[in-house]
Amino acid sequence: MSDAAELRAGLVQLTVGDDPLENLTRTIPLIRAAAAEGARLVLTPEATNLLSPDRARQQKVLHPEATDPTLSALRAEARAAGIWLLIGSLALKSGDADDRFVNRSVLIDPAGGIVARYDKLHMFDVQISETETYRESAAYRPGNRAVLAGMDGLHLGMTICYDLRFPHLYRRLAQAGARILTVPSAFNPTTGEAHWEVLLRARAIETGCFVLAPAQCGTHPAPHSPDRPPRRSHGHSLAVDPWGRVLADGGVTPGVTIVRLDLGAVDRARSRIPSLTHDRAFEGP
Repeated sequence: MSDAAELRAGLVQLTVGDDPLENLTRTIPLIRAAAAEGARLVLTPEATNLLSPDRARQQKVLHPEATDPTLSALRAEARAAGIWLLIGSLALKSGDADDRFVNRSVLIDPAGGIVARYDKLHMFDVQISETETYRESAAYRPGNRAVLAGMDGLHLGMTICYDLRFPHLYRRLAQAGARILTVPSAFNPTTGEAHWEVLLRARAIETGCFVLAPAQCGTHPAPHSPDRPPRRSHGHSLAVDPWGRVLADGGVTPGVTIVRLDLGAVDRARSRIPSLTHDRAFEGP
């Protein structure tokens, strides 16, 4: 794929619950719809297979990568449709002694092959209010490497959700050759309203990259854990161009957002503001 070409991408927005097989039945039709609208690259959100506040439920229904039914089914979908598919992330068993999972983004090629894997680097360990606390690291093992993936001669920098708050990661990916940055997410509604769009636009402006951020939305059903408070996500899947302009916003309901990317815009933005080449060593603080 030449850098002067146009790429049509489809951002899938979901409201997944605590049943991976039921989530899969909601995901596949949206992937097919995106492919039917001509998307060459289709992207799903973080936690495509499961969102559950219950670790016992996670242990019961999750699988290692090699036997995960969602991954197997979505590889078959990519092959059948002849598309590139970024599975925003899957919760998978890691086999670690402490029984923590991994939060893994997977890039699938049109033959159904796994091209790249990225394990989320930064864990969402925050206290948003007196009643709302998250400790992602209690259940998930963080990754330890940045990933630049190849797609028809085009390079994608793979990240997930809370990574968005660490700009050095995106700068490193852009300087290594990324022209598209992927940020599949299940963003919290409180922080999403305040920070989601501005951070995505900032990462695009700082790097001169397209930013594609498929998102979870709404209230996530958890019928197998009725004693737990339901989790909610911000929605608003976004596509942002290298100049920081929002090209598309997926709103707050499940669906597909199709966007055309003029890949030549990357070079145009970087020639106007070549900040990726202006790093200087400095001392302090």
